[in-house]
Amino acid sequence: MKIPGLFRRSRVKETAHTLYIIVVEQARRPGFYRHCGVPDTVDGRFDMIAMHAFLLLRRLKRDHAQTADLAQALFDVMFADMDQNLRQMGVGDLGVAKRIKTMAKAFYGRLAAYEAGLAAEDATLADALRRNLFRKTNPRNGDVAVLVGYMRREAAALDALGLDRMMAGDVGFGPAPGPGQGPGQGEDKA
Repeated sequence: MKIPGLFRRSRVKETAHTLYIIVVEQARRPGFYRHCGVPDTVDGRFDMIAMHAFLLLRRLKRDHAQTADLAQALFDVMFADMDQNLRQMGVGDLGVAKRIKTMAKAFYGRLAAYEAGLAAEDATLADALRRNLFRKTNPRNGDVAVLVGYMRREAAALDALGLDRMMAGDVGFGPAPGPGQGPGQGEDKA
């Protein structure tokens, strides 16, 4: 009987669920939609969740040997939630499977684009945000620049976060941009 392993898996799933709640709460902050021009649509909200999940997964990847199970569990929780939301929106079983596959492919594409963007200059990250987060809109350059700064700030904060805190789900994001403010200057709360 492998009781210790069972408890560890349960703890990892619990932590992944906690991290996903943190991602969703941050992605729903009104500042992204009101002040940065992110489309307040199903696609826009998916992309905000994807952006924040990317930031956490990027940090987890740094300590892959210790975090692989948690990273996988976070991905699993995220897509189980997407599945449930599609069903609540009335998408049938066959449609859900197809859409989840499409969403997962899109998510992996965003992971690669954002990783490359963070590793390069701001213009590269801005292009990735335009293609993905703002895909069907024409965002203002200032809005994109604010989100570039926001992503860099949050990536740096997560990079500085200790592994023990990550593994405990003790993670937080800074404030979303607010009216007339640059990255890191707060937002109005909903």
